Amino acid sequence: MMSVQGQCVRDIASLMQVSDDYVRDVIQAFNGEGFDALNPKWSEGRPPAISPEVRERICLIAKTAPAEWGIAGMSTWSLKTLAEHLIAQGVVAAISREHLRRILRAGGVSWQTTTTWKASNDPHFIAKMRRILDLYDHPPADGRVICFDEFGPLNLMPRTGKRWRPQGSPARLRATYNRYHGVMHMIAALDLATGKLYYRSARASAGGSCCPSSRRCGHAGQKRSCT
Repeated sequence: MMSVQGQCVRDIASLMQVSDDYVRDVIQAFNGEGFDALNPKWSEGRPPAISPEVRERICLIAKTAPAEWGIAGMSTWSLKTLAEHLIAQGVVAAISREHLRRILRAGGVSWQTTTTWKASNDPHFIAKMRRILDLYDHPPADGRVICFDEFGPLNLMPRTGKRWRPQGSPARLRATYNRYHGVMHMIAALDLATGKLYYRSARASAGGSCCPSSRRCGHAGQKRSCT
């Protein structure tokens, strides 16, 4: 607009604080392209130092445990130890903890609490469960429903920690362990009329069901009561 108004290149450059050559380039581009010449020319910037393939590999390594790489003394990765491991394995030449954090976040890998799981190995579990639930909903008119529930085991339980995992998919630990020396079963019953609690205890072999122990406790063992 200043050029159309008749101002010279030197005056325009002095007013806009640019060089004379830049003013001539803008005027020449405007005469050839019109207002499109005034659109900003954005550069693409520096290409990423870590390729998408390497980023995917970093996320895969983060979802493993240090023990899988023969590293003892660590149960999970910290950003510092993971960065050092990636450099030692030749995955990257160098990487900062903040850059590593951004890569994991972009790859859907987050810091999550480990969960435990336990499932029945009885092939007829679903059928038995449905029969019990139906008995709750439709109790017999001429009898009683005695509820028997197995509580426990009261033992050393695995404690959940934290590790890098895909979002919404925490790592899972086995919620029990092998009992090579057997277990102790205690059968208890609450008398609602008197408020007394009766119980018997007996030893059982490891992995055995509590049902045989309940029958055994009904005939042997010491009977105790407490209020």
